[in-house]
Amino acid sequence: MNYLCAIIVIYHQPMKWSLIKVAFFFSFFIATALIAQDTTRGHQSNHQKNIFTLGLYKQPGLDSMVDFVDGLYRVLKLNKKRSQEEHQNKTLFTFIPGVEYSLATGFASSLNADLILPVKKLTDNHSSIFSELKYTQNKQVIAQLVSNIWLKNNNYNINTNWSYLKYPQKDFGLGSSSDLKLFDNLDYSYIKLHQSIVKKIAPNLYFGPGLNIDYHWNITDTTTMNKPLVGFNEYGFVKQSTSIGWLLNLLYDTRKQVSNPVANSSYFNLVFRDNLKILGSDQNWQSILLDYRKYIPFPKGSKNILAFWSYNVFTIKGKQSYLDLPTTASDTYSNTGRGYIQGRFRGDKFVFAESEYRFGITENGFLGGVLFANMQSVSERQDKPLQSLLPGYGAGIRIKLSKHSNTNIAIDYGIGQGGSKGIFMNLGEVF
Repeated sequence: MNYLCAIIVIYHQPMKWSLIKVAFFFSFFIATALIAQDTTRGHQSNHQKNIFTLGLYKQPGLDSMVDFVDGLYRVLKLNKKRSQEEHQNKTLFTFIPGVEYSLATGFASSLNADLILPVKKLTDNHSSIFSELKYTQNKQVIAQLVSNIWLKNNNYNINTNWSYLKYPQKDFGLGSSSDLKLFDNLDYSYIKLHQSIVKKIAPNLYFGPGLNIDYHWNITDTTTMNKPLVGFNEYGFVKQSTSIGWLLNLLYDTRKQVSNPVANSSYFNLVFRDNLKILGSDQNWQSILLDYRKYIPFPKGSKNILAFWSYNVFTIKGKQSYLDLPTTASDTYSNTGRGYIQGRFRGDKFVFAESEYRFGITENGFLGGVLFANMQSVSERQDKPLQSLLPGYGAGIRIKLSKHSNTNIAIDYGIGQGGSKGIFMNLGEVF
């Protein structure tokens, strides 16, 4: 889900000019932050009037917090105050036409909608629905619907991830030692239908079934030279592939909201997937997914968060289709492995770990920052061990898009090995 929501459209022009425009956006957001900060000065005591408060700070109450809309009101000189009461117990809907830049897509135009449903009790988790329609500089079409629905008293959780992709992309082959200069130019169409429902069996603990369908068709490879040493052709090229498997889900989740988890919350998801020919799958194969996240206040007593993420996929039996193998950024929102292009590393097993420090910059909550570092590794084939560890690291800023839903725009710059680097953008926190 990598994208930057903006007011002005960046046209598909040469990279140098486009990057100048990206720099302009950074300046625009910071200027808006300073103007937005000024809107709350009249309500603060003298010792609170500094614009920036890097490091330790206590997050302001919602009525004194400033988001992107407040900043626009100030720029447009609209004397309108948005209070907490007017948004309580209401569905929060955000619709944003925007522009995006990612390593995998280049520049893209998109339509993004985000819906956060109200809760009847403070103990209930917020349900959310996200949808996206995107067309990229690389002539890719991406349509996605992701929802995380909690039923009454958090007794059931229904998780949906439906996608359609028309997706020409570079594929660098299998293993950790692949080269950025050696790749296949693959093109394919892809439908993903992932659905699960889990029932509460203990406080914050859930268990239940699911069904995953992954169908690729019209797969082509137009590369004739500089191909990867071990790639799609060596693995077994096919023009279409189908993987259909039933799931068993074990979920532990204390997060109240997915887009910006608070301190002292955690998430654990263990998924067993069994793909069967009897269900329509091309091959019988089994895999296990392990996803763990933890959010710790650091230092204690501040709103700054030290967050940890571990995302791992293991093929335990059989041989799946090449395009179903786990890769860099193959998670739900394509966020693993900042510092590397999506699909950079592919293998039979995928291991990933990341830590991120999230801190406030302005007192009014409009601007924040992050520092992050990650590590990933893949195995080339099922009978091969994990290969070398591949580090990534970087920093980014956070812009408060909505103070009522506590949703941020995330803009990060990541660096990996072998000259890999780029801008990574997201609506909501990366994890």
